[in-house]
Amino acid sequence: MRETRAIVTGAAGFIGSHVADHCLSLGMTVVSVDNLSGGFRRNIPAGSQLVQGDLRDPAFVERLWAEFGPFDYVYHLAAYAAEGLSHHVRRFNYENNLLATTNLINAAILGRVRHFVFTSSIAVYGTGQLPLQENAVPRPEDPYGIAKYACELDLQAAHEVFGLPFTIFRPHNVYGERQNLADPYRNVIGIFLSQCRRGEPMTVFGDGQQTRAFTHIDDVAPLIAKAPLVPGALNQVFNVGADTAVSVIELARSVAAALGIEPKIRHLPPRPEVQHAVSDHSRARAVFQPPEPVSLTDGLNRMARWADGVQAAPMRRFGSLEVPKELPAGWT
Repeated sequence: MRETRAIVTGAAGFIGSHVADHCLSLGMTVVSVDNLSGGFRRNIPAGSQLVQGDLRDPAFVERLWAEFGPFDYVYHLAAYAAEGLSHHVRRFNYENNLLATTNLINAAILGRVRHFVFTSSIAVYGTGQLPLQENAVPRPEDPYGIAKYACELDLQAAHEVFGLPFTIFRPHNVYGERQNLADPYRNVIGIFLSQCRRGEPMTVFGDGQQTRAFTHIDDVAPLIAKAPLVPGALNQVFNVGADTAVSVIELARSVAAALGIEPKIRHLPPRPEVQHAVSDHSRARAVFQPPEPVSLTDGLNRMARWADGVQAAPMRRFGSLEVPKELPAGWT
């Protein structure tokens, strides 16, 4: 019986590396793909093969199938996920988050892939009625969300025309071990941890009463990995994440507690952003029947212990903004 071969893009990154781990644990042969622009070689799981390259290049994508295929499953997690920054790097956003995905969908169609798993985002919803539900009409408000929703539509069109099976996940505010702590634009928990480790105050936009539900990686990656093996996940869209929302100011205090320090907070002027975001996950619970989620306290303690063993790195600013106007305080 032929081995089950999977390709995981973004496998040197945060969520991608964890998904690759779980694919290996499910007995798959995994080819890990990454351009290492935001990920780290240390994240590539042992037992998988790293292929370095740029998914924006159709010739590279074709070579993946020619040299390392055929593939049964595609897990596409490579992306540049920074909603706020995407306003200022529109071309970069669409090239990395939309063009690269269409190259991969083309290859999956031609290569007769059995299942295409795509990680989208709750950024596709924009500001809407809470809790956010999969049957809501998406109205993304930033170029990142627009790109992700376009990818969803393209994948559904590929299914209608060519029969490409798919599952789409819309995770939100995922945190945990292996997160990039040097990124100043996204992943607020990582930003807070890095600021505390440097002895700096945690920066909060506005009054900090924005609310989010923060999701530990162990509550997301296993579901993504086993999607092709779950019949109820076929050609479906799932919100996936935590149910309990907390304010950003409360989160800052919780991060300080996990590090065993007193919270120091610096308030910056508010920036344009969705004020409250929490999703309904009843569909994912019904289909995947996941275990009890990791609590925020437990998850932050785990991440703090992991961060103790990671060398602190300076924040890495984006190299070249396309629209260097109306930048939020702290981004320059």
